[in-house]
Amino acid sequence: MARKLFTVAALCAAATLSACSYSMDSLWPSLTGDSPKSAAPTQAAASAVRGQTFRIPASAGEVMRQPTLGPAGAPPVLGSTNFVPPVITPGQQTGTFVGQKVGMLRSELQRMRGEIGQENSGLQNIRRETAGHSQAYHGAIAAINSRLQVGTTPGNPFLVNNWNIAQSGLGNIDSDITKMNSLANSVAGTSTMSAYLLETTRAAYGLSGAVEEDHRQLAILEDEVNRTVVLIDRLLNELSEDINRQTSYVAAERGNLTALSLAIKNGEALGGSLSNRAYATAAPLASAGRLGSSSNLGAAGGRPLVVIRFDRANVEYEQALYTAVSRALQRRPQAGFDLIAVTSGKGTPAQVTINGNKAKRNAEKVLRSLSGMGLQLDRVRLSATTQNTAESNEVHLYVR
Repeated sequence: MARKLFTVAALCAAATLSACSYSMDSLWPSLTGDSPKSAAPTQAAASAVRGQTFRIPASAGEVMRQPTLGPAGAPPVLGSTNFVPPVITPGQQTGTFVGQKVGMLRSELQRMRGEIGQENSGLQNIRRETAGHSQAYHGAIAAINSRLQVGTTPGNPFLVNNWNIAQSGLGNIDSDITKMNSLANSVAGTSTMSAYLLETTRAAYGLSGAVEEDHRQLAILEDEVNRTVVLIDRLLNELSEDINRQTSYVAAERGNLTALSLAIKNGEALGGSLSNRAYATAAPLASAGRLGSSSNLGAAGGRPLVVIRFDRANVEYEQALYTAVSRALQRRPQAGFDLIAVTSGKGTPAQVTINGNKAKRNAEKVLRSLSGMGLQLDRVRLSATTQNTAESNEVHLYVR
């Protein structure tokens, strides 16, 4: 063709059955090298099954000119329990040694009740702070997404400032998690003391020289210590759940912030981090189907997932690259990728050498883009080759 193109080619999944097998080759629509704002993509994908060709209509997302954004991810729900320790029943002095022991145990329980009250107050304060920090973070993210939704300039200073605010807000949530961990350590110490107090209370039944009133007060005290132990266990469990949810949330949002910084740099929305997409629904390796043998999708002689032709300056490829890799990870969350720098073999040996260096730099640029989208670099293998049929330097991405 006269005009220059860079093509995004989609892979196909091979489905293998017990008695027979077949393969489906799905071709992604070709994208021109012109700006994506100049024309809406209208080319539909074609699928071939056993020699028959079926036409698949373009999706709504492919037809729309502007990028579409899903609802912003909501922060994880924090626990709402208010852990109020039980009221301690006052006792009477009996004048016996066991009665004195009961009084000491009651005083220890009273002291522990005060500690639990302080820990509960600390937990409620942390939860209020975390809720405020989360609102500030999502407010900044919403401002960025809304501007990207309608279109903006690359590196918009307004979006950069909001991104810095979002990063600071996420750091505040991370600090809240540190406070939760510190509080959990304090509650764990109280839990150890409560277990010791319960054992000591039960052991007091075996002391000699007690009267009936001593054992009656011991029974009441044992019940109250039991309720306190249960309360502390519930406090620890809910606090642990809050910490786990918030930790996973912050880790995922850090990946989204990295992908969002790339979107701000380009002035167009990409989507969530590929790291979250890759592991959110990851299937076990034993059950994950192979995506490279019978369907010829591997790097060795297979069909590339993405072909980017660097036939001009400032090739706009990142949106198409993100879409292709995202869909591939949806179909196989544990997939790896081969990134190949393809050098045009046309021209003198000196020109081929120069083109080879340019192709490798282009591949490194694509690798940085994948990293910015959240794809772990240990899932990508780099290599280089020369093709005499290539009109210009290219970068091919394969699924393995």
